[in-house]
Formats: sequence, C-alpha cells, structure tokens
Amino acid sequence: MSNTTLSPVSTEVIREVANAIEQLRYGSVEITIHDGRVTQIERREKIRFNQPGDTTSQRTKPTAIAAA
Repeated sequence: MSNTTLSPVSTEVIREVANAIEQLRYGSVEITIHDGRVTQIERREKIRFNQPGDTTSQRTKPTAIAAA
C-alpha cells in the first residue's frame, strides 16, 4: 500500500453522486477513480415490467453523468 495523500472529494462530486442515486428506481451507480480523483460517474437504470395483466410498467432509459 502506498503513502499517497488523497485529495478531498469536492462538493460538486458529492452532489452529482447523490443526484445519480436519488434519480434511480432500479439500477446501479458506478464511480470511476484515477489517481485518487473521481473522474466519472455512471448511472445504469433497469427497465422493469410488471406481471402479465398489470398495465402499469416502469420504463427508464440509461443515463451517464460525467464529473471532472
């Protein structure tokens, strides 16, 4: 393990991660880190269909959010 000092996470990055999580109903959030810095945030949303006969479905589309 190295003795590298990590840079603090900016308020903007924290806000974007929280936003990505809050907008999800089904899916995942992936945070990519390079050299101790968040470089990308990906949000993957799933399309869920209810049981046959139920006319309500929850359809969402994939979205990616990038942070510098």
